[in-house]
Amino acid sequence: MSDEDDLEDFEPDLDDLEREDDEKETEEWEDDRKGEEDFSEEADGNRLRSAQLNELPYLQIASFAYNQITDTEGISHPRLGSLNLKGNHIRMVTGLDPQKLISLHTLELRGNKLESTLGIDLPKLKNLFLAQNMLKKVEGLENLTNLTTLHLRDNHIETLSGFSKEMQSLQYLNLRGNMVPNVRELTKLRDLPKLRALVLLDNPCTDENDYRQEALVQMAHLERLDKDFFEEEDRAEAQEIRQRMKEEEELETEPEPDLELDQPSI
Repeated sequence: MSDEDDLEDFEPDLDDLEREDDEKETEEWEDDRKGEEDFSEEADGNRLRSAQLNELPYLQIASFAYNQITDTEGISHPRLGSLNLKGNHIRMVTGLDPQKLISLHTLELRGNKLESTLGIDLPKLKNLFLAQNMLKKVEGLENLTNLTTLHLRDNHIETLSGFSKEMQSLQYLNLRGNMVPNVRELTKLRDLPKLRALVLLDNPCTDENDYRQEALVQMAHLERLDKDFFEEEDRAEAQEIRQRMKEEEELETEPEPDLELDQPSI
């Protein structure tokens, strides 16, 4: 047997190789398709009463807007990043487990019937939309340390209690169309270290004299109030007021001299 015959014996069958490649590509394509099928779920504008699904390991975007959903139970997809439940009939958030919803960064709950913000204990959350509900206050959001955007427009919020220094990433807060009574409530936002934009239009507090100035006095790091940015002269004036207030407080806390010690002994 010649060397050429030996080489021919060891040469692979090209047809077999091409067939294997085709089969491999087909398998990979099918795997990709499975992932794509699980990537998003859209069921807007139906008559669904629940968003509950068996766990989908690849699901990243889910939208159940404008249905008849009354609760948030049965949502436990580990890769889910965005959940839209806008325009339903949800009164209370329950069942959103942070140990299972480890990727959820955006939660849309506008236009429901929420009476409380309790139950939204999702530390990875970055964007929370709660406009057009029935909220009177904010509560139970202390663990949202990564939250950057919070929309609370068109509720019935009367007090700004509930915002805490643990909400250290919050940059944008929309409270338009609520019932915040006066600018003194803004002192409760002083502990939000990264708050840069605040919207308070259509609240009673905006009718007060020097509303914008008082807001900047309370929150020196604020860059924009409602639609307008603060100018440098606004900041300078606010700083002067803060300094004056500090001096007055120091004077008030100084101990009064002990008059008895000043009396000569007899």
